[in-house]
Amino acid sequence: MINLLVRVGLLITLAGLLSASRSAHDFHASVTQMQYDPKERTFEISIRIFTDDFEKALAEASKSKVNLNATGKNDPLIEKYIQSHFGYVNAQKQAKPIKYVGYEVETDAHWIYLEMPYIEPFRGGSLKQNVLMELFDDQVNMVNVQYQGQKKTFVFRKNQSIQDISVN
Repeated sequence: MINLLVRVGLLITLAGLLSASRSAHDFHASVTQMQYDPKERTFEISIRIFTDDFEKALAEASKSKVNLNATGKNDPLIEKYIQSHFGYVNAQKQAKPIKYVGYEVETDAHWIYLEMPYIEPFRGGSLKQNVLMELFDDQVNMVNVQYQGQKKTFVFRKNQSIQDISVN
């Protein structure tokens, strides 16, 4: 129960920090939402990342300057980066394909949109969420998983960038 309260408190704090509009920040965090759509039999995934940090990570990965204001031009670079830093392996040890859908700009952050087809019942598995961890030792990536009315939050840090997840 205490662990749940700590996670809820962290979620509220991070949500407040992420919604604050500032050009520079002293914390490094992302929020990922994974919501199951039973009709489409897919997880709809969105990752919110601060734009300045994301540009820095993409520039380092591509070895060139990156400007995320250039609409559409950076899609291949964003897709490659996200595919290498976010992944899921189900309980049967099968890597699930994750499709890059696109991104959206929000003041000082970017929303990255993904889809992960998931036909079988969700029995948990192993999730990797190490976005920006190559740049910031204090990076925290919070992941909210929603499946059939159940919701659970997982917190990923540099020393815990891959975790076993489930919602029951």
